[in-house]
Amino acid sequence: MFSYHLDERALTHARLMDGKLLLVTNAPDFAPAEVIKRYKSLADIERGFRVLKSEIEIGPIYHRLPKRIRAHAAICFMALIVYRVMRSRLRASATPISPERALDKLRRIQHHQVTVNNTQPVTGLSTVNQEHSDILSALTVKKPTLNTQLTLL
Repeated sequence: MFSYHLDERALTHARLMDGKLLLVTNAPDFAPAEVIKRYKSLADIERGFRVLKSEIEIGPIYHRLPKRIRAHAAICFMALIVYRVMRSRLRASATPISPERALDKLRRIQHHQVTVNNTQPVTGLSTVNQEHSDILSALTVKKPTLNTQLTLL
């Protein structure tokens, strides 16, 4: 025969805590609002790392030299900033497209420069269609032209 007993006290406590997050800290000097603020900040940082690994697709790269490690971290940080600015601008413009999808679409815009037998270089730019223009507008980025300077800095 099967029987059971409900622990009413434990059940009442569980109902009180249902839907709530319990934060425990080793910083007794912090006010509750400060603990929550720091926790949310940590969660934001963790989301940033998930974005770097998934959406931006920056996988683990192993460096030995401190200078290269710092450079890699700086590139990752800048990529995350660009991603977040894109996300913010796309949301602000009410564009129903993710930063990943926007990058995928914009990746098709290419600027080419070809030199054959030391002749004058010939330049070309992929066609920028309406969808590209809409995305660029939402991002508040100027539409590229043949005269657009393509520099890294």
